[in-house]
Amino acid sequence: MNFLVRMALLIGLLVLNVPVYAANPQIEFRTSMGNYVVELYPDKAPKTVANFLEYVNSGFYDGTVFHRVIEGFVVQGGGLQPDLHQKKTQEPIPNEANNGLKNDYGTLAMARLFNADSATAQFFINVAENKTLNFTRPDSAHMGYCVFGRVIRGMDVVEKISHMPTQVVNKLPDVPTQLVTIEKASLLETPVMAENAAQPPGDLKMIKSSTSTVKKGKKKRG
Repeated sequence: MNFLVRMALLIGLLVLNVPVYAANPQIEFRTSMGNYVVELYPDKAPKTVANFLEYVNSGFYDGTVFHRVIEGFVVQGGGLQPDLHQKKTQEPIPNEANNGLKNDYGTLAMARLFNADSATAQFFINVAENKTLNFTRPDSAHMGYCVFGRVIRGMDVVEKISHMPTQVVNKLPDVPTQLVTIEKASLLETPVMAENAAQPPGDLKMIKSSTSTVKKGKKKRG
């Protein structure tokens, strides 16, 4: 089916008010700091995407917070409530980090414990090019963190979150002093066009994973 035929079908469905689903699922996150949209890649990480969609569709992420914010590294959430207690999750999933996708700026990846196959619900968005989080070898120390999507709209919102001041709360480091809540995460029925490919803003373009960043990366929790 060529491009013109696909576009004609899409326009026809929109005119008839028929829901149109993207080839790659798109999830809108409404947060207390603004909204952003992520696109998922089931062809690259089928088990990870299926797991993520199950949490989205069940409403699991609604009301959770971004509890780990490190400027120039990651914004992490999707598992803790505003009182910073962890929600009960499903069983861990296999790590699909060896899928060719990298922890580049603006990508979405699964958080986990040291065990490579320990990811459950928590996710993070890379706000730098985090090469140290990529797959290198198939063992827990080098398996890396599975990238399964990217932010296609609202990366400015993610950037705002990443710049928030943080504190230590109950031995949890890097907790925003003003918690950012995920008010609603939902699957978009009508796909949206991606903004320009995510690029680090100005002075962040030269950020690389420093030694301190590597150490913090190893502490990522699932």
